Amino acid sequence: MESFFALLKRGVYGNFHHISEAHLHRYLAEADFKYNTRHISDSERGEELLRGAKGKRLLYRQPDQAANG
Repeated sequence: MESFFALLKRGVYGNFHHISEAHLHRYLAEADFKYNTRHISDSERGEELLRGAKGKRLLYRQPDQAANG
């Protein structure tokens, strides 16, 4: 657990600088992915990322709401 939280803390200090409570689950999911794939190469990690993202969409707003505002 210590190394997982160390990875998360490095992300906060290095990349994110601030973590929103509303999106905390996304930051934790990213740290979880990085931790679980720490023993494979970067190219293998990229392939794993693309396999996991296939068929999924990340929308900030629903398409019908985006036109209104």
